[in-house]
Amino acid sequence: MKHRWLLHVVLLFIMSSMYAQKNEVIILQLDENGFFPNNPELPVLLYRNVFHYSGPDPASEIEKVFRENNWGGSWRNGIYDFQHYHSTAHEALGVYAGWAEVQLGGPGNEPVTIKKGDLVVLPAGTAHRLINSGGGFSVVGAYPAGQNWDMMYGKEPEFEKAKQNIALVPLPENDPAFGATGKMFEIWK
Repeated sequence: MKHRWLLHVVLLFIMSSMYAQKNEVIILQLDENGFFPNNPELPVLLYRNVFHYSGPDPASEIEKVFRENNWGGSWRNGIYDFQHYHSTAHEALGVYAGWAEVQLGGPGNEPVTIKKGDLVVLPAGTAHRLINSGGGFSVVGAYPAGQNWDMMYGKEPEFEKAKQNIALVPLPENDPAFGATGKMFEIWK
């Protein structure tokens, strides 16, 4: 009987650990960095271990989740290895293969490691660039419905206009992975 009870306790612990890991959201509030504005109001959200794939095309499974939550304009690729940001749209990155070290917020910031199954939600203005990757690193990127992305490079002439654009970007209607009731809305207000 004691062994059976112990087995139940161990199974509950494992299941609760898996649940906590799946729903972990890391919040990264980034400050302005040179001519990279980042977002003064909204932090980067890093959801660990969100996507679990069962089929031969994991990217299409992430695209489906994004579509169902009104995040579109999706693409498949990696992340550029130069600093850039979007001042007119938020961006979601669903990792479907490999791992990467990504610098968020501009030069001088410590890289963040992301891996297969993770979701990164970048608020408009967030500088990002690939530092290192392996395992065939690939992501699906997408943007909230009605938001069209631009490409900014942290140059002085674009800075003031970019800050104005960022202030005008509305909150998305849905969390890219969890819809209208996603954790995003506990954090992004």
